[in-house]
Amino acid sequence: MKFGKEFSAQMVPEWHEAYMDYNHLKSLLKEIVKFKRKNNNPPPPPQSHGHQHLHRKMTILRTFSGLLSKPGRKRHHHHHPHGGGAQIGPFSDSDDDIEEGLKSAPILVHSASHGYETTFLMAAEEGGEYETVFFRQLDDEFNKVERFYKEKVEEVVREAVMLNKQMDALIAFRVKVEHPDGWPWEERTVEMTRLASNVAISAAAVAASTPAGARSMKLGAQALEAIQEGGSSKAGKSDEEDEDDDEDKEKVEEKVVADDISRLNAARPSSIEVLDRVKINNTKETPRSTIKHVLKSSNPELKFSRDNLRRVEEKLRRAFVEFYQKLRLLKSYSFLNVLAFSKILKKYDKVTSRNATKPYMNMVDNSYLGGSDEVTRLMERVEATFIKHFTNANRTKGMNILRPQAKRDRHRITFSTGFLGGCMFSLVVALFAIIRTRNILQEDGHKQYMNTMFPLYSLFGFIVLHVIMYAANIYYWRRYRVNYSFIFGFKQGTELSYRQVLLVGFSIGVLALLCVIANLDMEVDPETNDYKALTELLPLILLICMFIVLVLPFNIFYRSSRLFFLTCLFHCLAAPLYKVTLPDFLLGDQLTSQVQALRSVQFYICHYGWGDYKLRQNTCTESDTYNAFLFIVAVVPYVCRLLQCLRRLFEEKNAEQGYNGIKYFLTIVAVCLRTAYSVDKDNQFVWRMLAGIFSAIAAIFCTYWDLVLDWGLLNRTSKNRWLRDKLLIPQKKVYFIAMVSTNKHPHHLKS
Repeated sequence: MKFGKEFSAQMVPEWHEAYMDYNHLKSLLKEIVKFKRKNNNPPPPPQSHGHQHLHRKMTILRTFSGLLSKPGRKRHHHHHPHGGGAQIGPFSDSDDDIEEGLKSAPILVHSASHGYETTFLMAAEEGGEYETVFFRQLDDEFNKVERFYKEKVEEVVREAVMLNKQMDALIAFRVKVEHPDGWPWEERTVEMTRLASNVAISAAAVAASTPAGARSMKLGAQALEAIQEGGSSKAGKSDEEDEDDDEDKEKVEEKVVADDISRLNAARPSSIEVLDRVKINNTKETPRSTIKHVLKSSNPELKFSRDNLRRVEEKLRRAFVEFYQKLRLLKSYSFLNVLAFSKILKKYDKVTSRNATKPYMNMVDNSYLGGSDEVTRLMERVEATFIKHFTNANRTKGMNILRPQAKRDRHRITFSTGFLGGCMFSLVVALFAIIRTRNILQEDGHKQYMNTMFPLYSLFGFIVLHVIMYAANIYYWRRYRVNYSFIFGFKQGTELSYRQVLLVGFSIGVLALLCVIANLDMEVDPETNDYKALTELLPLILLICMFIVLVLPFNIFYRSSRLFFLTCLFHCLAAPLYKVTLPDFLLGDQLTSQVQALRSVQFYICHYGWGDYKLRQNTCTESDTYNAFLFIVAVVPYVCRLLQCLRRLFEEKNAEQGYNGIKYFLTIVAVCLRTAYSVDKDNQFVWRMLAGIFSAIAAIFCTYWDLVLDWGLLNRTSKNRWLRDKLLIPQKKVYFIAMVSTNKHPHHLKS
């Protein structure tokens, strides 16, 4: 795979605009090549510089691996801010390299008020204006990347400070739960001895582990006190830098010694005082807490129970995992961009036979992007803290949680999915062949029989179709590197791949088709005419088996996914009492498209509950109760979504949720009127007029909302014509096809 494709594939989708525009820089190089070919100006032979390329490979990995370092090399990026006009230079540190660079370097890189600037020293040559444009664009891309990286590093440092405070509270919470009556004197003595022996070590650790970005923000040694599990400040530094930092270290050491002495005097109970300023946020996630919030009867007192401790530990554990993943993405962002600059400069050297890679990459190495190690140090401290406080010092377990391995589909899953898919296709062909060859629909009574049986089996068809569409979504999410497991909040390592989802869908489809064919065969065979009632029970038996598997408490058949689905379904049905999360309202949206499937469940209850299956007839539509439930079943999904929108409106104070609720309210009215029109035969004209008016209003409102607000259509100012600015899939036609397919039938017409 070419680097350009690999570079695009490794990008974080949310940060796509912040990466270096590699393709644009390649296009500028192509312009240089075209000019040289047009003027028949063959490039001069490249000059040899020994092991320059090997040296580049080593230095590009130096910052990120931490294994390679150049002794005696100074780090400048923390000491000279942009704007001083100081020359970063095209040269190395040694005098020989400087002399060689003066003779061969075609560029001069220096810092300016807006970032770094490159002066092309050979602009007077023929075609030099093309190369000048290239370096100007290269500088713009580098300054953009470095600016974004610096902002993100400052952001994660602030988040680390917040995690530090929360860890202090968690440690104090644990002490309070384990020793509610106070800390025994024996344990206090042991702790005092341990603290006394670690005064000097902790002082050095604080000085070493505090990132330079945090020092610049005046956080000092307090920035990440809870995340100071070791590290060396001498990695990658020269002796001169160590001497310059002696005074700062002495000040930090004095402060830490004073802090430890104060801790010795109080011996841990001082940290428990943090709990006086701590409270557990009431997120109103349960019906009980919601009702308490509405009645204003919530108790603000903090209860030191093990249940609360477990909930706090779980939330903080997840916060650490999310924070660590963000650090990994930020480190990958830095590495990929530095590598991209190296690649594009090597292409430039190859095209022009110049030697610009070394001087420019020296600047990159000394810049904040290529030379800062705040992210690496933060990752080390997060790892040490997480392993110590959440996995009981088990490093293997802790690293497996922080860095989960990508799941690989087993061969038997792939084989089973393909086998069942082929079986389902074959059974569909066999079903049509049986109906056609035996003329089942032409015989007396069989047509009514088929009209009764197919609504029963249509439920499985809706389920299989929905599962296949979900598997397609997972396939494209993975292809375009959407972290759907994190977005939906799946338990780590339990998310299903698209092959596993297809396996579930094809299994249901094969079983349903086998029941249909068996049912038809038993119906036609004279020897089984006496067992007509038994043949009618096949779809009910299959539905009961599926329900049992769904609620099975044993750890088989993807228990975690089944539990997650049932939890989201319950939250949808109890919409106003639970905090609305992304999986909840996404499932609610899916249910609004499955009204016919829900009505099929209603038909099951009527057909088997009232005994129609024994007489092979359908009397459900003649019942007023059944017709009344047609209204209720049709509007239940829309009512759930309406209540979810109202809950979010009151919590988030977002007017957009109110307008979204109006959309579902209009749909509810339209569905009720259309159902009344289909049921009431006496006043069809009135119901038809009302249903037509409200259906038109709901269709216009829903179509506008789906296309303009959800899909971003008709955005004239967007760089993607008629679409939103940020697109996950590069092929724009996919979005238009999806719009047509999903909005061909508005929600209320689907019912």
